[in-house]
Amino acid sequence: MYRLRQFITFCLFLLVVGISFNLDYNPFSEREGEQLIQTTAKRDPLYQEILQKSSDYAEEAQDAYIDKVWKKTPGRNGLQVNLEKSYRNMKESGEFDENLLSLEQTSPKISLEDLPSAPIYRGHPEKEMVAFLINVSWGAEYIPDILNELKKEKVKATFFIEGKWAKENAELVKMISEQGHVIGNHAYNHPDMARLSNQKNIEQISSTNEIIKAIIDEEPKWFAPPSGSYNQHVVDAAHNLNMHTILWTVDTIDWKNPTVSVMINRVNDKLHPGATILMHPTESIAEGIGPLIRQVKQKGFKLGTIEKLLNEER
Repeated sequence: MYRLRQFITFCLFLLVVGISFNLDYNPFSEREGEQLIQTTAKRDPLYQEILQKSSDYAEEAQDAYIDKVWKKTPGRNGLQVNLEKSYRNMKESGEFDENLLSLEQTSPKISLEDLPSAPIYRGHPEKEMVAFLINVSWGAEYIPDILNELKKEKVKATFFIEGKWAKENAELVKMISEQGHVIGNHAYNHPDMARLSNQKNIEQISSTNEIIKAIIDEEPKWFAPPSGSYNQHVVDAAHNLNMHTILWTVDTIDWKNPTVSVMINRVNDKLHPGATILMHPTESIAEGIGPLIRQVKQKGFKLGTIEKLLNEER
């Protein structure tokens, strides 16, 4: 037992000595080395030029706000130059090149979630993106064709689905969700919600949430009042259920059965940054959504879901 203790003590002694004389790692010299590199870089005229010009590329983040006309409006991220990354990108050539600048987005202080209850009509007015809002309470026969066109064009849309329709067309609801589209709430049976009591408004929204969650295991965050009929009580009912009320800025008026060209021209005439484009699963949309997407892209706009349109990313 005594010899075993001596052996263990000797092994511990060797371990301590080995650690003490390990010259491969020295945290103090490593840290000092990094500081020396950074100090040297900052003395480089190239680094100083990047620093001097960085303000030309910086933009302040814009807070979300409530517009008198368009109500809740999302903010927009700012931009700042990452000096170290930009310097590393240009170090090899030794010359300033704005194409090699490393720009980072900065978040605004106030987001949509910080604002009081109010509807949302559009995305940020400088965001070069638009969103298709497809309100569904009829037209099941056109859903597959619309989904095929969206898939072909690699575009995601937002489908606001009526609770009663969802119960009767659960497989189509699953298909929409499985293809990566956002599913929102379009009340239970398409009532004029501005005429309902507060309790009825809550029931219309919450019962539809329950039905959709049972189908796709996800509760909607976005609510579109049928026919766009709302008052503050309707918006408050959605807000109290942690949902945003969504309206639109461009209407296809597809329920009047326009020709494809009339529908597309109607959208093109009113297209703008941050636009929300209202449509339904109609024949004109099934036939015209592909050409419409291509024309929207040709105008320089990206297409995304309501979530992407309303987030603060540039």
